Amino acid sequence: MRAGVGSPFDHCLTSNLFTRVIDKNCGCNRMPISDAEAVVMQVLWDGAPRTAEEVIAALVHTGWAEPTIKTLLNRLLTKGAVAAEKHGRRYHYAPLLAREQWVQQQSEGLLQRLFGGRVAPLVAHFSERGQLSASDIAELKRLLKELDDAP
Repeated sequence: MRAGVGSPFDHCLTSNLFTRVIDKNCGCNRMPISDAEAVVMQVLWDGAPRTAEEVIAALVHTGWAEPTIKTLLNRLLTKGAVAAEKHGRRYHYAPLLAREQWVQQQSEGLLQRLFGGRVAPLVAHFSERGQLSASDIAELKRLLKELDDAP
């Protein structure tokens, strides 16, 4: 999603200290989101837009200092994963990268790195270690049946 096209903000963003121009492609596909940045993104996915103060309050359990969280927000802006709009003296942040898109990127990357892009070895890995519950197995069987029944 781009600013001005179905985003929480109804106009294109302009450059200033914390705001980056969001143009043709949001930079989300170009630069990976770190684990720490993903924690900040989760706060925004849970409810946006949010001010930096609201993000900081939501992350108090992490023990991260305020400057750390603001740095993470700025990195996410630079990567095009979030947008910021100034309201008075405060910025309101909203995700441009959808959680579903991020999950897809992460899961495909993991699958490629660890199992050569193949799903069967992933399932075998968990199965061999006894990490599949009866409900997991039932769900896998259901999914396989759906695939078999598909035209």
